[in-house]
Amino acid sequence: MLFKEKDTKELENFLDHLYEEKKYSGVAVCIRGPEGIIFEKGYGYRSIEKKKGVNSDTVFGIASMSKSLTSLACCILHVEGKMSLEDPVTKYFPDFRIPGAPEECVTVRMLALHRAGIPPMEPLEWSIAMNSKERDTHWYREMIRTSPNKMDKIEDIVNYIAAGDYEPLGAPGEYMSYSNEGYALLSYIVDQAAGISLEEFLKERIFEPLGMTRSILDLDCSEARALAGDDNITSLFEIDEEDGSLVWDDNWSVLPPFRGCACVKSTSKDITKYYQMLSNGGVWEGKQVIPKEAVELLVGRAHPLRKKPYYALGLWKREFAGHMICEHSGGLHGVSTQGGFIEGGYSVAVLCNQGDLDMEPFQWPCYNFLLGVPLDTRHDWAVPCGKDFSMKEALYGDFLSKEGVPVHTVVSSDEDGRLIAKYGDRKVILKYCEETAFAAYLYDEPEVRICTFRFYLRNGKAWGVKCGSRIYQRVKE
Repeated sequence: MLFKEKDTKELENFLDHLYEEKKYSGVAVCIRGPEGIIFEKGYGYRSIEKKKGVNSDTVFGIASMSKSLTSLACCILHVEGKMSLEDPVTKYFPDFRIPGAPEECVTVRMLALHRAGIPPMEPLEWSIAMNSKERDTHWYREMIRTSPNKMDKIEDIVNYIAAGDYEPLGAPGEYMSYSNEGYALLSYIVDQAAGISLEEFLKERIFEPLGMTRSILDLDCSEARALAGDDNITSLFEIDEEDGSLVWDDNWSVLPPFRGCACVKSTSKDITKYYQMLSNGGVWEGKQVIPKEAVELLVGRAHPLRKKPYYALGLWKREFAGHMICEHSGGLHGVSTQGGFIEGGYSVAVLCNQGDLDMEPFQWPCYNFLLGVPLDTRHDWAVPCGKDFSMKEALYGDFLSKEGVPVHTVVSSDEDGRLIAKYGDRKVILKYCEETAFAAYLYDEPEVRICTFRFYLRNGKAWGVKCGSRIYQRVKE
């Protein structure tokens, strides 16, 4: 058994201090093991009046944590012979194309692995802007101005990808770059293969068997509100880009074609049930509720276990302190989340009702508590080695992501010869770690790490850089 029963007071004090330091609006934390709930606590509030507190039954959005549920649905259908992960996407969407890629090679599996060759692109943020009630911001105005249509149907995404107004990252399977569009397609592939909607499938095959009574996939949160019943559902908080104040609303992001990509609502208590079931190979409360073979397809031996995180089917998989961890984060308007499991039947969920936040500082201490290592231990896979990279000039250049408002990463050196980058609106120092991986720290706050960069070189020159999980491509000169 991994976890040895011990007092949770140290962990609680650590998280209490962290919450007071961060001053986020509301956070729910739950840790579950074979013995049941090990720790649960709510921090802050779920309404602007601050009269309604957060607890482990508060319904939050989970955003991209939804992806593993969609992948698991695909794996269940594969095991049951209703579809294959090796099916070409054109079996379900005959008009689908990626420039230069044989249609047989772009498979369901490639979409689930984010390895179809699709670069970061605009449709998800176009869909949010065109279908949600949004504040009048620069981002909103740009999305409305540039969107070719409402982006409210899956055909809009299929047609946009097939039009080929972009350069693919490589051959299918060659490079991993996070693609919301790929998971939008998976949602509708499940519909066709299952003969029922993804919403119904998740309810019947996952939520109900696990007793996830406060979990649902819906577009506008209306069903989640009805499910919450007792009004224990959060409002949504953001920092205003104009004056830095905390603002709120109840306007959930509506992005119709991206259902299984980002639209599940759940609680910290419910989502730890799901992750614990995966950790136990599909078993929940002594019953095999999900085929073991489906869980094996999702995160099993086909996906290498190593220190460097590897995207399996809907979850990042990695080794830490000698144990396997599988996890995912999520972010939307008023949503910042992190959740996952450790082998042996242990799961953690951290849900927050404020957008654009990194929840790893809350998630990592929970893992550390279970693993018996110091609570402040970091989990960065790339660690600065104190050496210089031998080919700095090969990395210089302007690299672009078109996911929403175009974002540039411009790499150069400063007057002291240090490798630096203008990463969106932030200036960062790039500290060399290993191979072509660098840790990015804020230039004016060099103790604050914000991302990991990995460069891809060809013929002595970087053609792309992965910032976090997205590959930015070099702007052609």
